[in-house]
Amino acid sequence: MNSADANAARLILAAMDDPGWREDIPRLVVGALSRQRAGAWQTTTANLWGSLALDKFSAKFGRAVVAGRTAATLGDQCAAVDWASRPGFGSTMLAMPGPLNVAQPGSGKPWLTVQSLAAVPLKAPLRAGYSITRSINAVEQKVASKDKAGRWSRGDGVRVRIEVDAQTDMTRVFVSDPVPGGATIFGSGLGRDSSIATSAKGGEKRSGTAWPAYEERSFEAFRSDCEYLPKGKHVIEYTVRLNNPGKFSLPPTRVAAM
Repeated sequence: MNSADANAARLILAAMDDPGWREDIPRLVVGALSRQRAGAWQTTTANLWGSLALDKFSAKFGRAVVAGRTAATLGDQCAAVDWASRPGFGSTMLAMPGPLNVAQPGSGKPWLTVQSLAAVPLKAPLRAGYSITRSINAVEQKVASKDKAGRWSRGDGVRVRIEVDAQTDMTRVFVSDPVPGGATIFGSGLGRDSSIATSAKGGEKRSGTAWPAYEERSFEAFRSDCEYLPKGKHVIEYTVRLNNPGKFSLPPTRVAAM
């Protein structure tokens, strides 16, 4: 039942009464709070230790009641929080740029959290840990066309290629790729399946050194669970038959470390 979150709270309790750690206690509290997700730590034990640490910290360092007005100045802009009208919590927003100065002429020492927001144009795909590329090719297409895409119709076979580029080694990596409604993914072994289309001779290829634990070929998506996915590029291919005409809006292809 031990965790890094619980250890961070226990460190605060252990160093609370040590004079040599007095200046570092607020930094430890900020670090412990930054480990929260959605306002809580990840385990019940960590939440218990964290509550005890924060209660003891408040009793020792937060005895004075915050009152008066906290004024913030950013360049030529000014804003203030009146603690009489906002007991316990207050916020304000100022436009950048400029140096930030904050003053508390009243009693108490309120905690200050500074957050900067900026709109950054997205000029390239954003990735964190993994990048994924999906492409399709025709295995069997009834209505041919002069261009490369052709025209899809009911009964056509499609080869889906998924390329996953991992930036680091990771265990339990899950890949999910949705298929159009009514489509059939080959390789399940059921009736009207095609073992030739799913074989290596039929064109399905894979590369990389992933350790797949299992694959699911359901009516809604192709899913692959890898027990271990090392760093580098990995390719997964599967074949699907289109059974229903229409225009389909599919969710995005996803890869995640579970």
